[in-house]
Amino acid sequence: MANDAQSLPVSCDKSAEAETSVLKKLGPGLITGAADDDPSGIAAYTQGGAQFGYGLLWTLFLTYPLMVGIQLVSARIGRVSGQGLAANLRHHYPAALLYAVVGILLVANTINIGADISAMAEVSALLLGGPHQAYAVAIGVFCIVLQVFVSYARYVRVLKWLTLSLFAYVAVVFAVDVDWADMLLGVTTPDVSLRPAYLTTLVAILGTTISPYLFFWQASQECEELRAVKEDEPLRKAPQQGSRQIRRMTIDTVIGMGFSNLIAFFIMLTAAATLHEHGLTNVESSVQAAEALRPIAGKFAFLLFSMGIVGTGLLAIPVLAGSSAFAMAETFRWRRGLDLSPLTGARFYLVIAASTLAGVGMGFTHLDPIRALYWAAVLNGVVSAPIMGLLMLMAANPQVMGTFVIGARLKVLGWLATIAMAVAVVCMFALNA
Repeated sequence: MANDAQSLPVSCDKSAEAETSVLKKLGPGLITGAADDDPSGIAAYTQGGAQFGYGLLWTLFLTYPLMVGIQLVSARIGRVSGQGLAANLRHHYPAALLYAVVGILLVANTINIGADISAMAEVSALLLGGPHQAYAVAIGVFCIVLQVFVSYARYVRVLKWLTLSLFAYVAVVFAVDVDWADMLLGVTTPDVSLRPAYLTTLVAILGTTISPYLFFWQASQECEELRAVKEDEPLRKAPQQGSRQIRRMTIDTVIGMGFSNLIAFFIMLTAAATLHEHGLTNVESSVQAAEALRPIAGKFAFLLFSMGIVGTGLLAIPVLAGSSAFAMAETFRWRRGLDLSPLTGARFYLVIAASTLAGVGMGFTHLDPIRALYWAAVLNGVVSAPIMGLLMLMAANPQVMGTFVIGARLKVLGWLATIAMAVAVVCMFALNA
């Protein structure tokens, strides 16, 4: 069977010689990886650095291969079958399972959107003044307009450019004093602890980096790419495209997840070098982290950190709302796609608008965004492990993948990620019982 790109004859894919630059290969994987560093993720990484200094930096080297494995499985399912994850679940598994998975995904995504918009609005008010509710409404409307009224090709370019906002966290590191010797020690000789606080933070980092909405989004974006390029077809129908497309997906995902973990590393490093070193070990939100940086690292570092929160939020909210819309549309066989007109894709866009506006509405309630993020993490953690198990079963099933079932290397990475998430869920419940 053609398990890997190498197993397809080069002669079957003459178009491979016409491949474009590495930059043009980047798309679903890059955007998915960058969206993982949303304001809620920033809060988790900041808390890890503030509480344990350089002692948790090693976790980003652990999560990287696991992320690559499960996201590449998601991408392959989308590209090979020509359908997203919810559609494949509908075809091959009981309806009750599909509805449960998609229902939990919608709830967790909406809570995450609300927490992200609240963080972006609060930091905007911090920078510019005025009521944070006004910024929340403006951010929500902007994200809805971006997805509903901008063509897919332009929309993807906007998201690609927004990934550059994450380099703000690289710049912050060079604006503060870092003990590079201690940093290297923390990476190479981690002081692993069984203390509840340490394990809870470890679980939070793993749960932040591996989330269901990322699986659904990347698979759906592979389908969108198929529709955007006339000559491209699902690999089950056009196996001669397999070598080129699998190579492209691998490059895209490896770079995208690497970018995600690199930025997470710099966020945690900044918190360790500033907040932890000054005894500020309890940072509960990305906004609180930005405020705490100002007296320690100066106004420039504060501005960079704050701008990064807004930039990555603008990237993550469309991904969260879009993954919900694709899952709902695939579940109920609606027309779907970011190139549809507002009338043609009314139900698809309605899910995007409703999810985003519900998130905006959370900013007008007394709901604690930190508690909301906690419950979103619990929901994501609970649903991630079984979804990942289903993904692995689908990716190894010839009825789904044809001759493109995944090979041994990807099976090992994917199942390791699944087991790691399952252990994280058990730890989460045990530590919070």
